[in-house]
Amino acid sequence: MNVEEFRDFCLSFPDTREGMPFGGFFQNSRSILVFYVGKKMFRLFDLEKFDRCTLKCDPMLIDELREHEGIDKPFNLSPKHWISVDLNGKVTLELIKDLVAKSYKLVVGSIAKK
Repeated sequence: MNVEEFRDFCLSFPDTREGMPFGGFFQNSRSILVFYVGKKMFRLFDLEKFDRCTLKCDPMLIDELREHEGIDKPFNLSPKHWISVDLNGKVTLELIKDLVAKSYKLVVGSIAKK
């Protein structure tokens, strides 16, 4: 899956929008594309590198998921609620899509509770 296909997949979820909120803060974060439901992030990745994505994750699943090669702690986000996923073949496309869907549902669920 290339970057445009991945972007389209993420935007296919209801009420999803995208943005680049870090552009003015740090030189190395200007190309970070973030996907939101409401005002909450559920996924982000670097448009220039497109080698990893960071996903919101159920804290109860994080340790189990990190046993997979290619799933690690995120850069600069809480490792209690986020995972980093390799996009270069170490993680299957099926698992990546499943994790994105679960990330979206987790955020939608947190919004619905409020």
